[in-house]
Amino acid sequence: MKRVLMIDDEKEFCMVVKQNLEMKGDYRVDIATDGKSGIAAALHHKPDLILLDIIMPGMGGFDVLRELKNKRETTSIPVIMLTAVGSEEAKEKALGLYDEDYVVKPVLLSDLDAKIRTVLSRRF
Repeated sequence: MKRVLMIDDEKEFCMVVKQNLEMKGDYRVDIATDGKSGIAAALHHKPDLILLDIIMPGMGGFDVLRELKNKRETTSIPVIMLTAVGSEEAKEKALGLYDEDYVVKPVLLSDLDAKIRTVLSRRF
């Protein structure tokens, strides 16, 4: 079973994603609703993949991504940006910070599952 950490301040959206992914039986999903607790959860849980929102109160997604990639313990964890920010500038910035993929909300849960499987298949 793969462990996924979702860092997103939209609690209801997180719960829908968590329930959908865990129903499949392939994932265990942990949720952090802000950047700082997300970094702490990544260090504690050592997830196989992180889903990360860009716009969050306090520490935003780009700062979280930068910090995750600069820490020895989390640098190799693949990150999929999962956000409502669909601009090309944001996508390029995320890709420049070593995220694995960029998904714009709203997203079909089946498409998100496929993206997660693709990213994890590259890693394992």
